[in-house]
Amino acid sequence: MRKVNWNAAGRSILALALGAVCGLIANWAGLPLPWMLGPMIGVTIAALIGAPLLGPERLRPYVIPVIGVLLGSGFTPEAFMAVSKWAVTLMLLVPFLMMAALASYTFYRKVGRFDPITAFFCAMPGGLNDMMIMGAQAGGDETRIALAHASRVLLVVLFVVLFFGFFMGVTTGDKASNWVELSALAPLDWAVLGACAVLGVILGKWIGLPAAPIFGPMILSGAAHLTGLVTVAPPSVIVITAQIVVGTVIGCRFMGRAPRDVGYEILLGLGASLSMITVAVGFAFLTAYLTGTDLSQAFLAYSPGGLTEMSLLALAMGQDVTYVSLSHIIRITLVIAAARPALRLVRRWL
Repeated sequence: MRKVNWNAAGRSILALALGAVCGLIANWAGLPLPWMLGPMIGVTIAALIGAPLLGPERLRPYVIPVIGVLLGSGFTPEAFMAVSKWAVTLMLLVPFLMMAALASYTFYRKVGRFDPITAFFCAMPGGLNDMMIMGAQAGGDETRIALAHASRVLLVVLFVVLFFGFFMGVTTGDKASNWVELSALAPLDWAVLGACAVLGVILGKWIGLPAAPIFGPMILSGAAHLTGLVTVAPPSVIVITAQIVVGTVIGCRFMGRAPRDVGYEILLGLGASLSMITVAVGFAFLTAYLTGTDLSQAFLAYSPGGLTEMSLLALAMGQDVTYVSLSHIIRITLVIAAARPALRLVRRWL
């Protein structure tokens, strides 16, 4: 039987408790997407001042499928009727990724003075773990790559949420009218949603889906909701718990780093993120002009944040979850597939 490290467990529990309190404060203050944004901000600050926290990484594999099931509950027949409009967005992803990565790479090279390999993997808008592992294997600075991507996700989510909430007046769905009680689910609903979560992860990994822990459950949940097999979303208390865990994990990524070093990396991440966001805004305007897609929805599809975070934003802000999630899944797949060939071209160029 595996021995429990109670010191580590206590630090994780403390991080989650702090995340929950920050979520409550953010919800009371009326912040958009409070249950993820609150823990992100509060735990990041606590991590930087040296609080004895530890990210609840072991809980993440259990809560990500819950978010996948939640996102699938947002699938509607109306969304699939507009699938013809998605083609332009998906085709523009390749030039968008090239321009966004080039802008970020140039920033890290010219301003941050990073070596070419480290700058390359810091600039690629893929998943944190994938880019960190691939970058380390290629000889890059693993710590800087991890901090760059943690900063990117944190800053992009903060920028998008605050900009949409306070400047564009787009509100989130965290309201009492959208609250789903535990009692709202019949036994069959619990069984179907639970099966979507468990089987979605298993089938997603077996098929080789990108981001399988969220994408697999999302597909099965979407199918279940589209066919009418189930008509309710997961209970709100479970969804809020999942968001608190995700926000806490993001904040704890800055643990163990000197505040001065982290501050410098975050400033670099801010510059790189703003360069990518600028490119995203341009492509969002182009997509909206060509297809008539809502500008805020197109911007969410191109925003260089994490799949989980951007999809949650789309759902909370009443945007087309299917459209936004699919765009980010394809983005991550393209980045992972193209990273090594692109690196070889960069090396030849240098």
